[in-house]
Amino acid sequence: MITIRPVRSSDAAAIAALRLANREYLTPWEPARSDEQFTEEGVAGTLATAIADAQAGTGRSHVILDGERIVGQMMLNSVIRGAFQSCSLGYWVAESEAGRGVATEAVRLAKAVAFGELGLHRVQGETLAHNLGSQKVLERNGFVRYGLAPQYLKIADRWQDHVLYQALNPDMA
Repeated sequence: MITIRPVRSSDAAAIAALRLANREYLTPWEPARSDEQFTEEGVAGTLATAIADAQAGTGRSHVILDGERIVGQMMLNSVIRGAFQSCSLGYWVAESEAGRGVATEAVRLAKAVAFGELGLHRVQGETLAHNLGSQKVLERNGFVRYGLAPQYLKIADRWQDHVLYQALNPDMA
């Protein structure tokens, strides 16, 4: 059963091991990462920042679990309040989990957190223009494509175009 839960500092070793084992698989889809970001210490620093962001109300980072096993991460980033009430969604899953519906279920659960617990109006998802798998994950969860952002993020060490998606909270129409 796929679930998500907020990250804990005690997750550092498991996440570091999973990221290291999937480094080659994830590299084309992520910003360039230093070697330190694949160590327990490096991940612990990232988790400390994520936990502080959750306490400040500006983000929420989760682990994706298959039973008790961590198989990826789900992030609700850049939570903005006021008139916007929005956040950006990011996620990754281990190569062994790709194509099994893990990301689709994790996005569904994260959307429920964003619209329920956080009370947000909108969640944005961005994918590389050629990442059709991630686009399908978003579309299966009711995200609607609304644009293309040229050279949006520096992924795999070069500025790349991203397709922009959004989902709106139906209870806030």
